[in-house]
Amino acid sequence: MLSASAPPRLRPGDRVAVIAPSGPVSPGAVAAGLALLEARYRVVVDTSEETGIFARAGLFAGDDDRRAEELHRHLADPDVRAVFCARGGYGASRLLPWLDPAPLRADPKLLVGFSDITFLLAWALTAGVRGVHGPVVTQLGRLPAGDQRALFELLERPTPPPPLAGESWLPGSAAGPLLGGNLELLSRLLGTPWALPLQGALLFAEDVEERPYRIDRTLTHLEQAGGLGQVAGLALGDFLRCDPATGAPPVTAREVLLERARELHLPLLGGLPVGHGERNVALPFGGRAHLEAGALVFDQAAVA
Repeated sequence: MLSASAPPRLRPGDRVAVIAPSGPVSPGAVAAGLALLEARYRVVVDTSEETGIFARAGLFAGDDDRRAEELHRHLADPDVRAVFCARGGYGASRLLPWLDPAPLRADPKLLVGFSDITFLLAWALTAGVRGVHGPVVTQLGRLPAGDQRALFELLERPTPPPPLAGESWLPGSAAGPLLGGNLELLSRLLGTPWALPLQGALLFAEDVEERPYRIDRTLTHLEQAGGLGQVAGLALGDFLRCDPATGAPPVTAREVLLERARELHLPLLGGLPVGHGERNVALPFGGRAHLEAGALVFDQAAVA
């Protein structure tokens, strides 16, 4: 396991940045989440269509240079204490070879996001700094108030968050650093310098719009590459709209996940309110946690 530390906690009134490192962002989609952040922190965000988060270049929120420079600029700014990602989508992986981890190592700060931001959380962990797997700004404004509050408490309190209840699909005990994110993207990190160190880890995963056979293919790849068989246990969030295609065998995503966990003799906690659905409780990425009596129990805080 890489040695990674928790960044300093946020305080209300701190300066934070909002960036768009992946897919294009629309003003309407981000407005409610930005308002929530601005009510609590001093938000730095470039909303121009040329140089800011509303830029567009093909599939992305601006070209690779714009998106990488935006992240670098805020990581190097000593007044910025956290970086929130506007949305996921696709594109963060293209930035990884060009990102300089030195500013983050010199001045650790919070990086918050999920989905495509799985890549940036893995990059930050490789740089020695733990992040937060939590809502992107486009999702934040439509989450229940309890999930919004859970995010701010996670960012501001140097104590472990309360346990997160799930469903014991395969009972058993497991403990380790909590690592994971979007399941499909975790497999794309294999063979890169930013692959997550899964040996002894508690692996959490979620996904959206992946057919069961594709989930099985991803799990097979993770297992054959040596990662899945090394984890201590599994904690699963939403697998939203991951239904079999019309005419395909009526095998569900849950059945696929259960089969693989049984084969590997892994305890499996399912049903966590994490992912692309109506809920997304923030998690301390890289902090130690364990499975206990149908819950994910956090042993370390996200912040110092």
